[in-house]
Amino acid sequence: MSYKFEIEGLNAWFGSKHVLKNINMKIREKTVTAIIGPSGCGKTTFIRCLNRMHEIVPGAKVSGKVLFNGIDIYDENVDPVQIRRKMGMVFQKPNPFPMMSIYDNVTAGLRLNGISNIKFDSIVEHSLRMAILWDEVKDDLNKSGASISGGQQQRLCIARALTVEPEVMLMDEPCSALDPIATAKIETLIRMLAKDYTVVIVTHNMQQAARVSDYTAFLYLGELVEYGATKDIFENPRSELTEKYITGEFG
Repeated sequence: MSYKFEIEGLNAWFGSKHVLKNINMKIREKTVTAIIGPSGCGKTTFIRCLNRMHEIVPGAKVSGKVLFNGIDIYDENVDPVQIRRKMGMVFQKPNPFPMMSIYDNVTAGLRLNGISNIKFDSIVEHSLRMAILWDEVKDDLNKSGASISGGQQQRLCIARALTVEPEVMLMDEPCSALDPIATAKIETLIRMLAKDYTVVIVTHNMQQAARVSDYTAFLYLGELVEYGATKDIFENPRSELTEKYITGEFG
């Protein structure tokens, strides 16, 4: 199995605060990798380093290597915009464009990339079907993207990300604002996406990590404590700290 990411000596700072400390790990292609750990341990910073969004924050800094398809994305010759186009990003709170219709939300990424001379109808249907949303919104494509439920909005954001054909989906607690029924639909979608995409998901929910991921990384105070097959992490953790976290003794 090939690796989508090979992370070597990754460090990240916000000003003088050292947020990630010498992270080394490899993320396999077409798998779901869960990033777990208590608040403030560096989970979100970690996935933002994978698509060079961390450096957008004033005072932020990164050192080390992040190899994506074997190419170091932090090499001075690499265009970060091209990197970000290959990685869909889904945030904690659904963020459809409220002034756009469902249809225009799905095609927004294509238009931003200067693609306008094609028929969008089939692309919109395909992306919404992939996001398990088509049957729910197919008769309301002209309604505002903000008019549907929170769970539907999150799947709309996933459809929007899929339209530009990324290789990776980065998800930062995509279910934290959703009810259990909407969460179940997103989790089903995540498992489906792993057939074609590499998925990295940040989650506070231990049960969710166990349900959806193939591999789990446990971060604590900016350090990678343990990383391996999800089954091993949850059933036979090597680190006492990991065991205490997943059994709820702290965090």
